[in-house]
Amino acid sequence: MTRRVYLDHNASTPVHPEVVAEMTPYFDEMFGNPSSVHGFGRDAREGIDIARDRIARFVKVPADQIVFTSGGTESDNFGIKGLALARGRGHLITSAIEHHAVLRTVQALETQGFTATYLPVDAHGRVDPADVQKAIRPDTIAISVMHANSEVGTVQPIAAIGRIAREHGVAFHVDAVQTFGKLPIDVDAMNIDLMSFSAHKIYGPKGVAGLYIRKGTKMIAIQHGGEHERRRRAGTENVPGIVGFGKAVEVRGRDMHDEAVRVTALRDRLWHGIAARVPDARLNGHPTERLPGTASICYRHVESESIVLGLDLKGIAVSAGSACTSGNVEPSYVLVAMGVPIDWAMGAVRSSLGRSTTADDIDYVLDSVEPLVRKLRQALPVGAA
Repeated sequence: MTRRVYLDHNASTPVHPEVVAEMTPYFDEMFGNPSSVHGFGRDAREGIDIARDRIARFVKVPADQIVFTSGGTESDNFGIKGLALARGRGHLITSAIEHHAVLRTVQALETQGFTATYLPVDAHGRVDPADVQKAIRPDTIAISVMHANSEVGTVQPIAAIGRIAREHGVAFHVDAVQTFGKLPIDVDAMNIDLMSFSAHKIYGPKGVAGLYIRKGTKMIAIQHGGEHERRRRAGTENVPGIVGFGKAVEVRGRDMHDEAVRVTALRDRLWHGIAARVPDARLNGHPTERLPGTASICYRHVESESIVLGLDLKGIAVSAGSACTSGNVEPSYVLVAMGVPIDWAMGAVRSSLGRSTTADDIDYVLDSVEPLVRKLRQALPVGAA
């Protein structure tokens, strides 16, 4: 039987056993609609309230500033559109390497009369706060910069950008989907007004996420219906998912620091092992300001899809740093924005480690990557390299 090694935790994580146990009663025992006034409804509402309190304590904000959504994409859409549409018009600032949930939301707003600036990043994938300062105009209404990039793991200078936003009276949205529960976040110290975060990146269930909205931030709802979430997000709440989210956050509060130390060591073991064994390999992203478990590595003159499929045959799950559209493989827009040469960017592979990753797993990956890359390079047409 083929060994199985999962190194795609930035895409999704297995649900923690403690989270499953917490959720289970809300599928069959406490299944009521939380908007109902009878006992079944009150039981469901209590589960939501407990979860909201747990998350609020973790973020160190009042519970009524947490809104539950269906996922990180909805949180990003709500945060940016809700803010922009409440103002009617204006200028938005974001970066060239944001998640598509942010980029395409800003692009959609551009079709509705808003204007936008897409900030460049340096070779490590970092936004320069000085560029943020220069981009601000009298009509700037919002800045949206991710806390860390899901592909290369680079952590942005959020506190510095937040200070600039606050000095100019501009609302600041942060997509923290990849850092929430992995890195410390202080919304006050970082001057964050809106923050998106999700459950399934931190061993919680899929289909549930959150948006922090600082008190006093002018917003309008983008989903209409009932009185749910203090009239900010209509729709019957996903009670089991929210309960699981709350438990996942509680577990992260307990385990976050120790796991970060452990997976950082394993991440470095992976990269140093590849650097020693595989010629023409390079690590993408910032050398120190990066997510604990993320290693984005380019293999020159090899297509990333071939590496991903080859490793999959060995039971190893990683992700490609390139996008396949209509049969054409294109380099990652993140790596292109960072200035990575195309012959390197086409061979980008991301490994993202998690709580189940072991040193034996990393050694198995190392033993598998080197012969695979060598074989793929040998299969290249003469002169292609």
